[in-house]
Amino acid sequence: MTIKPKLGAVQMATGPNVNANLFEAERLIKEAVDNGASLVVLPENFAFMGKHGQDQLALRETDGEGPLQSFLSRLAKQHGIWLVGGTIPMVAEDPGKVRAACLVYNEQGERMARYDKIHLFDVTLPGVDERYHESASIECGDRLVVLDSPFGRLGIAVCYDLRFPELFRKMLDSGVEVLAIPSAFTAITGKAHWETLVRARAIENLVYVVAAAQGGFHLNGRETHGHSMIVDPWGTVLAQVPRGRGCICCAVDQEFQNSVRRNFPTIDHRRLKCAF
Repeated sequence: MTIKPKLGAVQMATGPNVNANLFEAERLIKEAVDNGASLVVLPENFAFMGKHGQDQLALRETDGEGPLQSFLSRLAKQHGIWLVGGTIPMVAEDPGKVRAACLVYNEQGERMARYDKIHLFDVTLPGVDERYHESASIECGDRLVVLDSPFGRLGIAVCYDLRFPELFRKMLDSGVEVLAIPSAFTAITGKAHWETLVRARAIENLVYVVAAAQGGFHLNGRETHGHSMIVDPWGTVLAQVPRGRGCICCAVDQEFQNSVRRNFPTIDHRRLKCAF
């Protein structure tokens, strides 16, 4: 019998103490590995959440070197897993901003891909005095990422990207089969839209989705929704972490995915192609 690889998602409630956050991330990665995960996805901003967006500037790293990149590489190699490293702040063209970069490492600790968050969360939440302006401190990326992995063609997106289905439809042109989506949805937007969006992206594209989220109260006064989940290509929520810290693991069944795509070929029935 073929052994199905397991996908894992880590949920955190990150604060401003980098060392404490890395210690917690390492503990939760090990827990996911102990539960059989061979791909682990960390949440957005897993290493640091300060009071202000500009606080990230002190932690930004140049491409290819820095303590956060070394941490991710070490953990991937130590546990022999593929690791999707949430997001970390990287040097941007604008010296007053960072790139929110999601780095992917293989089981040898080698970096396989980098995705810079494309869509930035500049919103005022309805009914409450809660505003976000990511573009004030983050420089957006402009390139989608889909790469080969032992789990199928792996696509990377981050948080607010979930609201832009054209991004994921474009990934289909590159053969995407599994989506890793590090996130940090607010409590308000998460309650309203998180599960709907995650499941919709799985259903529309007939893919597995590993959505790793921040979940809980943060020292900067914010509250994130949590509910990290793994969803199959039929839109079934296979596992979920409701609140707080934790991890989940589920097998990816490529035979099931192939069967769904063959018998319910919505991907082949598309009539309109989107530009990107």
